[in-house]
Amino acid sequence: FLIISMGCLAATAFFFLESNTVAQGWKTSVTVAGIITGIAFIHLMYMRNVWATTGDSPIIYKYIDWLITMPLLALQFYLILSAVRKVSSIIFWKLLIGTLVMVCGGYAGEAGYILPFLGFVIWMTGWIYILYEIFSGEAGKLVTRSTNKALVTAFETMRMFVTIGWAIYPLGYVFGYLTGGVDSNTLNVIYNFADFINKIAFGLVIWIAATANTSGLRR
Repeated sequence: FLIISMGCLAATAFFFLESNTVAQGWKTSVTVAGIITGIAFIHLMYMRNVWATTGDSPIIYKYIDWLITMPLLALQFYLILSAVRKVSSIIFWKLLIGTLVMVCGGYAGEAGYILPFLGFVIWMTGWIYILYEIFSGEAGKLVTRSTNKALVTAFETMRMFVTIGWAIYPLGYVFGYLTGGVDSNTLNVIYNFADFINKIAFGLVIWIAATANTSGLRR
């Protein structure tokens, strides 16, 4: 908890400072990257205190973080597209609603409000919908037609994070909750590693694209 929380704090400071150095269109994306890691820092410090005091990691706290940060991560696809061209707001709502359905379904299943397997199905449905949108949907088609090399590289890398990095969460649901094959301490390590990849590294990909576009404008 301590290592990843300090990493998130450092990333937050970095993204906020760098948001003032990138081109205007990219400021929002880099700032949102800082908001994501800032929320993760606060959440991780709180979760660390809870775990150190009780030895437990309550479900509700994990999903409070995901309910805020995962939609913001998904919306970054819309934001980086908007940084270089006009984009329909429909993409924004598709990504937002798909992510909320995913997280809410997972929480309802783990908290016992619905059948656990049904919660898993809802999670997977939301995740697959997001993948469809960023690969084959309107967002995916827009980036395919883009001539902005930095944008295309960032978008494609971010898609891999959502495809591979986000797979950790449903796997944790299956092996940590449905089958009970992984204990909570191991899950904490896995989820914290996932936060490092899916939040800090994800934001760095956006920052690299933003600086590349800013350098291009200054030439």
